[in-house]
Amino acid sequence: MDWDNLRYFLDLSRAGKLTVAARRLGVDHTTVARRVHALEKSLGQPLFIRSGAGYGLTEAGRRLLSQVEAMESSYLSIERDEGEGGAEGVCGLVRIGATEGYGVALLAGQLAALSKRHPNLNIDLLAVPRMVRLARNEADIVITLERPERGPYIITKLTDYTLRLYASTDYLDTHPLIHGRDDLRDHTFVSYIEDLLYSKELHYLDEIGKPGKIALRSTSIMAQQNAAIAGLGIAILPSFSARKEPQLKEILAEQIEFVRTFWMLMPTEGKDLARIRVTWDFLREMAQLNQDLMMGR
Repeated sequence: MDWDNLRYFLDLSRAGKLTVAARRLGVDHTTVARRVHALEKSLGQPLFIRSGAGYGLTEAGRRLLSQVEAMESSYLSIERDEGEGGAEGVCGLVRIGATEGYGVALLAGQLAALSKRHPNLNIDLLAVPRMVRLARNEADIVITLERPERGPYIITKLTDYTLRLYASTDYLDTHPLIHGRDDLRDHTFVSYIEDLLYSKELHYLDEIGKPGKIALRSTSIMAQQNAAIAGLGIAILPSFSARKEPQLKEILAEQIEFVRTFWMLMPTEGKDLARIRVTWDFLREMAQLNQDLMMGR
């Protein structure tokens, strides 16, 4: 039996979709389909039930899956014992899903160091203004604002971070002075589109009261930051991102501060994969090294 065919079977059984499995394996989806078909032909029975929702395992497929996973675990155990988790031995694709602000402002630059440590490791970074969902096999590791209440995941608190009020010097020079919370009612804000918020943790304005005017709403925190830089209004922004922009000034920093938490999670089966482990450990390391930045210090 061809082990490569079993590897394609394993990835498709976990992904549930040809396109997702192909992306993880770094091949075309037709290759995955061809390999799985060859395996089914050699075994003389179907392993998947094809439907519009994707690929589900047949009874024969479920029996084979347990055997292939045992083979994978044995292989990974040998890999660890022989020390193949070093820089040259770690290889393959890892897909990281993160909030847009954290992904763009921090991870995109930090991941260069991971690539230097492990030159055979490939990274996909999904830095998007929405939830990236492990349950839909969209990523191998997810950094999110909300801790899942259940699921077959390994979960860790990655870091706390602060958000504060920011506006450009041009805006502040041409609008009334701000001495306290009550003065904010007379100012223009830039914010999220409330009915499209993907997390309850993003309801910042509710904590300071509704402003008199919102000039721009966007699903993108980076769009909000750029609008604030351009002088459109006041925005509530992550300190780790806004403090890098010399045009932006903090407002009422001693009076108004929001603290939120990033959680990091991965499927339980990921803990035995060298490429996932080293990426997970690297992300935790970077979060610890940047605590002052994350907390706006």
